Amino acid sequence: MERTIHNHRTAPEAGTRTPGSEPPFVAAKPRIAMVHNPRSHRNKGRQAENVEGVDITVVQPRTKDELSEALAQLRDDGVEFLIINGGDGTIRDVLTMGQVVFGENWPTLAVLPRGKTNALNVDLGAPSDWSLSAAVEAFRSGKRVQRRALTVAGEGSDELPMLGFIFGAGAFTLGIEAGQDAHRIGFFDSLAVGATAAWGVLQVLFGSNANRWRRGTAMQLAYEPSGEAMPHSTHGDPGRRHIMLATTLQRMPMGIQLFAKNQSPIRLAILDRPRRRIFASLPAILSGWHPAWLAPAGLHQINAEAFSIELEAPFILDGEHFSAGRYHIGQGPELTFVTA
Repeated sequence: MERTIHNHRTAPEAGTRTPGSEPPFVAAKPRIAMVHNPRSHRNKGRQAENVEGVDITVVQPRTKDELSEALAQLRDDGVEFLIINGGDGTIRDVLTMGQVVFGENWPTLAVLPRGKTNALNVDLGAPSDWSLSAAVEAFRSGKRVQRRALTVAGEGSDELPMLGFIFGAGAFTLGIEAGQDAHRIGFFDSLAVGATAAWGVLQVLFGSNANRWRRGTAMQLAYEPSGEAMPHSTHGDPGRRHIMLATTLQRMPMGIQLFAKNQSPIRLAILDRPRRRIFASLPAILSGWHPAWLAPAGLHQINAEAFSIELEAPFILDGEHFSAGRYHIGQGPELTFVTA
């Protein structure tokens, strides 16, 4: 693991103090660190940035174990501002490995959006080309935004719960696969989301019931801790769902407004069956039109403090596939992010 300190301060000139004089008071500078992922899309072939006159400890862990060790060392060093230089997957890994290290006492965070979609950064409202120097300046005078990540814990698993911001299953998994194709032809950020969504809509509108975009996934959803089943319409197999999406984010890429207003803390959108009536209205729905007939027609916009899911196919957390099974989804600690 690489660990460097970028230090560009200039030493004071000799003779600037008279003998016996007291040095001027200098406020302690914040301890700043950055986790740099050189494998993130926009970091490939680039060195970690630095800021003139600012000490920044830069770590480049190669494995999750190295990441855990690096975060523990930064905590012991008294880090106050931790910058995550990478995409949504890098953020997920830092939060997941950092939960044991920091517990409820996280340093202030910032994100340099260097991935392919950068959904968290869209929600935080920082520029897509946000630089390290801008983030450091924002730590001094910028806005603070509080967010809680989702916690995703496998039932009966000894693994650490994962922390992330967008959990999806069903056709959402197919959408992520289609999104990889969009990336390969040069679509990134919100453009990739739009291209993927358009492709999925076309598959549903013009595909047959044998089309994998229309089959749905065996899935059971329940509120926690009550165990009460989440609503299912009269359309489709009650043991299957076409798509489900859960997030704690308030704003989505491309200005998508799939969730109902004032949903919190965990916002869910669940489609029972890909009915053409809903998909024909999708542009209006994604623009914030949420008529009363949506839930009876099979599109549920609900919120939960926590929930469980059991599914037969892999799910997606912040862009990466994870195994089928039964999982409990809750909320992590409140995190403070610096934004522009």
